[in-house]
Amino acid sequence: MKLKVVNQDAKAVGDIELDDFVYGLTPREDILSRVVTWQLAKRRSGNHKTKVRSEVSGSTRKIYKQKGTGSARHGARRGAQFRKGGIIFGPVVRSHEYDLPKKVRKLGLRMALSAKAQAGNLIIIDNLMTAEPKINKQLAAAFHSSSMLFVANDAVDVNFARSISNIVGLDVLPQIGANVYDIIRKEKVVLTSDAAKALEERLK
Repeated sequence: MKLKVVNQDAKAVGDIELDDFVYGLTPREDILSRVVTWQLAKRRSGNHKTKVRSEVSGSTRKIYKQKGTGSARHGARRGAQFRKGGIIFGPVVRSHEYDLPKKVRKLGLRMALSAKAQAGNLIIIDNLMTAEPKINKQLAAAFHSSSMLFVANDAVDVNFARSISNIVGLDVLPQIGANVYDIIRKEKVVLTSDAAKALEERLK
């Protein structure tokens, strides 16, 4: 697959040959869904919690005698049938993380990149560097999109990161942090040429 390399003004400055094994697959929704669900499960804090009957406040004394009252048989006021009683089988603090095979994770990332390439929303840029950390609204206008993910090679240029930090819809990541969820939730993905090649090596 051959794509144009552009500069920050969206003007062509060359060409790049990309491997179809990474950028030319046919996307599958089931694979992308599995990877996104796995990512979002890892993000969950899992700190939801309700109190069981041993944790709610109140006496454990039997509220009245077992027989002879004509009322239902009850123990302590902490029971789940009473107001302010404990919760049965309520949520507890836990991790929602689970394992997903590395092959599936890599396949999902390749398919996410391929989906952007097939839709014409994968852009290769020569560099992501700016001289000053000024707000750069012209960047979104040049690529005709207000929702973009910029992917640098190793280290993100500090001035560039600051120049887009206050612009809603623009994000930047190093290529090692590129992931399916962030790629598919943005309209366009802008890779530096070095990042594109690094992703090829990483995902082969």
